[in-house]
Amino acid sequence: MKVLVIGQGRMGSLIKITSENHGHEVIGMVDITNNESILDKECDVVIDFSHRDNVAWVCDYCKDKQAALVMGTTGLQSEQMDKIKALSHTNPVFFSANYSYGVAVLRKALQMLTPMLENDFDMEMVEKHHNQKADAPSGTALMLLNAMDPDNSYNHVFGREGMIGKRGHEIGVSALRGGTVAGEHTIYYFGQDESITISHSATSRQIFVNGAIKAAEYLVKQNPGYYTMDDLLQD
Repeated sequence: MKVLVIGQGRMGSLIKITSENHGHEVIGMVDITNNESILDKECDVVIDFSHRDNVAWVCDYCKDKQAALVMGTTGLQSEQMDKIKALSHTNPVFFSANYSYGVAVLRKALQMLTPMLENDFDMEMVEKHHNQKADAPSGTALMLLNAMDPDNSYNHVFGREGMIGKRGHEIGVSALRGGTVAGEHTIYYFGQDESITISHSATSRQIFVNGAIKAAEYLVKQNPGYYTMDDLLQD
């Protein structure tokens, strides 16, 4: 594949190296500040783990070049998600807040566990990330929260402070930031005299990069549409 990498930080560098190790050609590593050099170049797939400011021009580039898009940027606003979903009508688009296979399996597990436990157990989530992460809670935490509560029947409480009173019909989400933590998400089900804890820990960003490359290799074979990790797990 000919791959265009959006972003020039740690993730972008890992994506470039891993793509080349898989035998793919990387035509460039750019963002909104220096994209002029590649606007006339063709590629098969764009992989974007950068910043939401890049979404608009990346989608326009993909549509113009008929390129597939693997999007891993989190902290997106509604108009940016609308732009990505609109692109899926004409191009293959793969979106996930987390490209780890383990997290994809965790999401499936939460979809199964929560209906069995929700009547008798209180539910909480704690997510941890490195001190450079811009958004909180993480995109992965929000994705897992949606797996637990797809119908938004619970109040979502992001951190607690002050005289909060008795717990309501809620799921609490707490975000910790520090050091070089690549990512950890732990879900607690607290019952009467018992509890269940399920957790996923990432020890490096490489697991996300590996998932993104696998998604790209899958995506370039697909028709226009909106694809997620569920599709990749079933492949």
